[in-house]
Amino acid sequence: MMIPQQAQIIVLNPSAKRESGRKAQLANIHAAKAIADVVRTTLGPRSMLKMLLDPVGGIVLTNDGNAILREIEVAHPAAKSMIEISRAQDEEVGDGTKSVVILAGEFLESAQMFIEKDIHPTIIVSAYFRALEKALKIVDEIATDINIDDDKEIEKIVKSSVATKFVSEWGDLVCKMAIDAVRKVTIKKNDRLEIDTKRYAKIEKIPGGTIDECIVLDGVMINKDLTHPQMRRRIENPRVVLLDCPLEYKKGESMTNMELTREDDFKKALMIEEEEVRKTCEAILAQNPDVVITEKGVSDLAQHFFLKKNVSVIRRLRKTDNNRIARVTGATVVNRSEELQESDVGTSCGLFEVKKIGDEYFCYFVQCRDPKACSIVLRGATKDVLNEVERNLHDAMSVARNIMLNPKLVPGGGALEMEIACQLNDYATKEVKGTEQWPFKARNVQCNRASCLSLRSYTADTGAEQRDGRGAPPYGAARTPRGRQGDELRHCREHRQDRRHAGLQHLGPGGRQEAGHKVCHRSLLHAAEDCCYCVGD
Repeated sequence: MMIPQQAQIIVLNPSAKRESGRKAQLANIHAAKAIADVVRTTLGPRSMLKMLLDPVGGIVLTNDGNAILREIEVAHPAAKSMIEISRAQDEEVGDGTKSVVILAGEFLESAQMFIEKDIHPTIIVSAYFRALEKALKIVDEIATDINIDDDKEIEKIVKSSVATKFVSEWGDLVCKMAIDAVRKVTIKKNDRLEIDTKRYAKIEKIPGGTIDECIVLDGVMINKDLTHPQMRRRIENPRVVLLDCPLEYKKGESMTNMELTREDDFKKALMIEEEEVRKTCEAILAQNPDVVITEKGVSDLAQHFFLKKNVSVIRRLRKTDNNRIARVTGATVVNRSEELQESDVGTSCGLFEVKKIGDEYFCYFVQCRDPKACSIVLRGATKDVLNEVERNLHDAMSVARNIMLNPKLVPGGGALEMEIACQLNDYATKEVKGTEQWPFKARNVQCNRASCLSLRSYTADTGAEQRDGRGAPPYGAARTPRGRQGDELRHCREHRQDRRHAGLQHLGPGGRQEAGHKVCHRSLLHAAEDCCYCVGD
């Protein structure tokens, strides 16, 4: 009896290429290492900027890891995951975007030899997570508390973040601006700090001038002009009213038809519209405001009423700008003019002024009492310079914000990574048995997961050697030899014999680098998780 053959079921596209097993794992590792190599030369005290061309022909000149990687178009899923961890690091902590990618690349390079030796990926992943748990405990142990009320202590940490960036020449100015902006937007609620720099610390980039002219305002500024040229352009101690309703006749939500049977009907319709606008303006003018700001439109008739009462008006303001003005003036955004009360009027602003910078008009609300929002004015020669200064300032503010929320610091300059490497070697020798010991301690340095942690400082030192004809790291820091097996571990031994806080001194002779606890914690966590994802895929 003949058994009929079952028809072949096609699930995938016949032209699709399918990889599995070791081949797919090695492809993941090579793709991730290629992404790590892109940003490797932008890390360290002698790092250089990269010039990128975006799809529309614009120029991006930066050494920010996330800004570089988001301009790269990749198709491999492992490469996309590397870009994703850089983006996640930037959104969560704002700094360490290059370190997390380089760490993940080094973790994967160590895992490659284990895979080639036929060690099962689940064993590698299990050992990596076990090592990650131990590493995070070491980070918590070595972290020290700081006083967040001392600006000098916080400035040291922020300066470590900007020391290798484009704005390092103006490091003191940028650090003070970042700390000042973070302190202004800080609100304490029920023994909990709320710091939202994304919403309430607005960066305004104005081409022209020099970077030395950058400033953090004790208030906010908006890129708007008054609706009428004869309105007052400078008011001291203004009474500010903020609205979220139109100051014009409300149009019908759908098509509206009016049937006019007499000649006077059209005039009556116009009178009704005028009376509606008059009532709205009278309800606002009853509170004696000096400045009226609305997110909607303002009709010519309403402008006439306000001009007669010597009131300045700004229209079509963004919602985010309106919320910032509410924070600095003490006003409340009102949705209906009939409901406006005296308590809704803002009186905390010391000076309202309209200035012209270049071809643009800006309204300033400054000299505010205890402002909980601010505007940061950046000046520079070109838009590319301003964009890079904005990215650097964003990193500095994120570091300051993290320190305020989590007041702990760890030694920087690669010292923390070398300390973790030393302790993981000891832990692997005493506590870990069997095959899982290999990801902790391997005789070949390329397979040593602990040495990968020290390679962050090694990478920074390598970047210095590549640009120093004498081959010496900056300021006499301990040189990491290259080209011989095991030399990276010798750097760890020198670190242990010297002191736990020894690292690359890119701040100057005797300078000590310090980093935020949260930045290092998240860098290790994101890098290890992405490595396990690529290896176990």
